[in-house]
Amino acid sequence: QVQLVESGGELVQAGDSLRLSCATSGRPFSSYAMGWFRQAPGEEREFVAAIGRSTLSTRYADSVKGRFTISRDNATNTVYLQMNSLKPADAAVYYCAAKYQTCYSSRVFTAPSGYECWGQGTRVTVST
Repeated sequence: QVQLVESGGELVQAGDSLRLSCATSGRPFSSYAMGWFRQAPGEEREFVAAIGRSTLSTRYADSVKGRFTISRDNATNTVYLQMNSLKPADAAVYYCAAKYQTCYSSRVFTAPSGYECWGQGTRVTVST
């Protein structure tokens, strides 16, 4: 299995940018499709962004499309979430998730149930 550790969450003002990182260790990072999810208090965990084993395969939630960018660096075993033009509605605990794929694929996964491993989360707070 892979271990995931998120970082980068903090208190920012609306309109600011923030980059979250998810460092991985364990099985080869390049064998995993990765995703970012978030959960606000009292809400269900929701999909934010996903990237396949191929860096060309990405998908975003409509609420973040055009503002957030997911990327991965297989050399450093890290997946990133660049968040621009942050809004108060973006405030949540952000979780990194990994899904092992036996075969090379461009497939991305948007459902939490599709992922096997999760990090502990990093909190993003956005003030007005």
